[in-house]
Formats: sequence, structure tokens, C-alpha cells
Amino acid sequence: MTDFDHQQLDDIIHSRIRLAIMAVLASVESAEFTYLREKVNATDGNLSVHLKKLEEAEYIKVNKSFVDRKPVSSYMLASKGRKAFEIYIGKLESLLKIK
Repeated sequence: MTDFDHQQLDDIIHSRIRLAIMAVLASVESAEFTYLREKVNATDGNLSVHLKKLEEAEYIKVNKSFVDRKPVSSYMLASKGRKAFEIYIGKLESLLKIK
């Protein structure tokens, strides 16, 4: 067996939806709520809860504005979130190398 400890994985990122959000945001400069909802395939309420958790952890930043009198929320990875995501991916890669 190995010395890999699954508890080293970041619990904030490890949720399927939060992991998907982080992956999408890592590949774009920013993304609107509707774009994330489509890519992650989540309901508005579910997506909102996960975005809030990532925001509270300071992994993402949100910019709220109005376009044609409609509210628009745009999200991007914060530097803390980008670093946490890189570490998370590194730990997964080390797990995959285990024989």
C-alpha cells in the first residue's frame, strides 16, 4: 500500500460541484453565473450554495453588476483559490502514481 492520506485533499474543493466550478474557473478569466450553471449542470440554488462556500473560503471572487436592469454575477478564481486548486490537482496526481 502507500502513505497517501486522503485527508490531505482539500474538503472545500473536493465536492463534485465545487471541483467542477474550480475547473471551469481555472480555464477562463471569469464566468457569469448562467455560464457556470450550464457547464456544471446544477440548479440555481445548488450552484449558489457552492459558490458561496468557495467565496467564503476566499477561493473565488464575485463581481455583481446590472446589465440592462438585470443583475449579473461574474466569478473568477482568486489567487488563493488558484493555489489551492493547483495543490489539490498535485495531490490527485500523486494518488494516481501509486502502484
